[in-house]
Amino acid sequence: MTNRLLITGGSGFFGRALLRHFHAEARHSPLGYPNDFTEIIVISRNPDVFANRYPELAHAPWLRWVRADVCQRPTLDLLLAGEAVNAVLHAATDSTDAAALSTFEKLDQILEGTRNVLDLAVRLQAHRFLLTSSGAVYGQQPTEIAQISENYCGMPDPLQMSSTYGIGKRIAEHLCYLYGRKHALETVIARCFAFVGQDLPFDAHFAIGNFIRDALQNPSIEVGGDGTPVRTYLDQRDLSRWLMVLLERGRPGQAYNVGSDAEITIHDLAYLVRDALAPDKPVNISGKITAQSYRNRYVPSIAKVKSELGLTVRHSLQDAIRESVGRPCAG
Repeated sequence: MTNRLLITGGSGFFGRALLRHFHAEARHSPLGYPNDFTEIIVISRNPDVFANRYPELAHAPWLRWVRADVCQRPTLDLLLAGEAVNAVLHAATDSTDAAALSTFEKLDQILEGTRNVLDLAVRLQAHRFLLTSSGAVYGQQPTEIAQISENYCGMPDPLQMSSTYGIGKRIAEHLCYLYGRKHALETVIARCFAFVGQDLPFDAHFAIGNFIRDALQNPSIEVGGDGTPVRTYLDQRDLSRWLMVLLERGRPGQAYNVGSDAEITIHDLAYLVRDALAPDKPVNISGKITAQSYRNRYVPSIAKVKSELGLTVRHSLQDAIRESVGRPCAG
């Protein structure tokens, strides 16, 4: 029996992490298929470019690429005509390239893309649907809350330009809920926080990626602020494993935080990257801590995925940093 999974965003950070996961699963599977799926169909705007850049990920007997844009409805309407899939994983709107888009483009990509893919999932008779949402849906984390849980009802300020991504993801989550009720589609939400791994870009808006770039290429590691913000980082190998468990076993109509709960300040993160990759380089922190410094936090509670699905963090942050540049820790 053919068991098909459809993935959007196959060429992005989440997509590449998932493809590496599938290849590893297939290598260790007696049947040669990943995660019990006999075929994985990946939607990409330009599969040829991806294949040229990542040939090790683009070719497998169980992998099929289709050219389409989730924001362009005509490219999806005739896609896979007469076929059916078992599940859809919608990862086409992660935050990796969000900084390169205007606010309207960002919102359109999230809302139109999600609705188009939900319609496609219904047409292809999918039973399960996983949306990669974001911890940004919670808005600014209050300082008195150590870890933000799925039942926290905060939200981004709708009158701030910086809230576009988080608000878009909130509406996308609601679309999933509505489609689940109307079409008996089992929709699950993955609220994703911060990650690190070999597919994280070193020239985007991610502090840890910038620190790794500095450690490898520049005379010093530069911290733009005062180093007080608190973050957590999950290895992309854990990210991929968690997403597949959520797709297969997450409760329909539920949201789950996806991330690490091991917090670290940006100050300490810069030194951790330095110690792991370039012990002799200095760390320069441009901002000064004052009485008015705001200790920004972005720390999820992962109690729900642990208790309901038995998920754990397998890879330490230090291991993830070294793995991101091809220097895995021993063992």
